[in-house]
Amino acid sequence: MKHRRTLFSSESKESEVNISPLIDIVFILLIFFIVTTVFVEETGVEVQRPRATTAAKLEKDVILLAITEAGSVIHGGREIGVHGVRGVVKRLLKDGDRPVIVQADKTVSLDLYTRVHDEATWAGAKAINLATLK
Repeated sequence: MKHRRTLFSSESKESEVNISPLIDIVFILLIFFIVTTVFVEETGVEVQRPRATTAAKLEKDVILLAITEAGSVIHGGREIGVHGVRGVVKRLLKDGDRPVIVQADKTVSLDLYTRVHDEATWAGAKAINLATLK
């Protein structure tokens, strides 16, 4: 007796889903979002900011300076002093016009804040703001 082959096989074909293109797209999107993200550079110190009722949020692409309770001027985690403000701000303004935000401790003298503000102004900063709590 000969076996006949039927048109329909009793074995069912399993369908496979190829997820390689999906993984490629996810990685491309991940790289895109990493490259286009604006990184906020922190000052590296914690200061107790004064309170203000008119406080408002500013954009993320800013130059952050901190004045500690001891009177140190900090940028990017390192002490630059009052005389280092002009050089740092001038160098960072070459990338484009960015506002300067000074995070001064609430015990800092007005004289020290004014000197830091003046140095940033002489460096070419058009907008200088004092960070406060709302």
